[in-house]
Amino acid sequence: MQIAHVGRALNALTRREVTKFVEQRGRLLSALVRPLVWLVALGAGFYNVFGMSIVAPYKTYTLYQVYMVPGLLGMILLFHGMQSSLSMVYDREMGVMRLLLTAPLPRWMLLLCKLIAGTTLSVITSYVFIAVCILFDVTFEPVSWLTVLPALVASGLMLGALGLFLSVHIGQLENFASTMNFVIFPMFFFSTALYPLWRLQESGSPVLYYAAQANPFTHAVELIRFALYGQFEPTAAGIVTGATALFFLLAVIGYNPQRGMIRRAPQPA
Repeated sequence: MQIAHVGRALNALTRREVTKFVEQRGRLLSALVRPLVWLVALGAGFYNVFGMSIVAPYKTYTLYQVYMVPGLLGMILLFHGMQSSLSMVYDREMGVMRLLLTAPLPRWMLLLCKLIAGTTLSVITSYVFIAVCILFDVTFEPVSWLTVLPALVASGLMLGALGLFLSVHIGQLENFASTMNFVIFPMFFFSTALYPLWRLQESGSPVLYYAAQANPFTHAVELIRFALYGQFEPTAAGIVTGATALFFLLAVIGYNPQRGMIRRAPQPA
């Protein structure tokens, strides 16, 4: 295996993902509208983490919205990870992935390039969301745009690896689309995306508290949250790194390029 081959494979897959994303403009719009609706609606309508009611001053809404941003960034990464893997299921059905595996690279390297390409796209979308948040008076220090980058990359890789693992064990496109709902929403709501962990503990919900603690998405959100304030959370970083390695390893072990591939009827002679 040569470094030049790896570079060409990574460049080709990244350009393919970005080109598909640009051509499908609705994907960018939906990727931004979803978290923005949550930012506006929940920021102004929920009983927020500071214990203030919905009649609280506007600045209180803004404080809660600032708290929500890391969770909404995690939402973007989570949906992108799932959609990227959904695309891989489609490519596998069409036989595209089997063609990619004819490249002179190990299988794990091609899957890693696919993962990095999807993560690159999700990180770009996350930065677009942070920029749009400025319109809603939800801002961070300029240095935060740099300090949050490693956290976004690490979290994007973990959630992309999770999607990759799910796509390996799901044969048909229709099954994967329905399975995403059983992964995305529990991961998002059983986390600290919308409320801090201590609130769950104080509310007398030990099941939700321990579920949130065991949820890797919680630690991805906390890693992003600390990074936005120029801080490093070692526990979250360790769990995110370990989960990424585990999900990717399971995906590589179980990957079968012919799983769910559409069989074409033989043509008459």
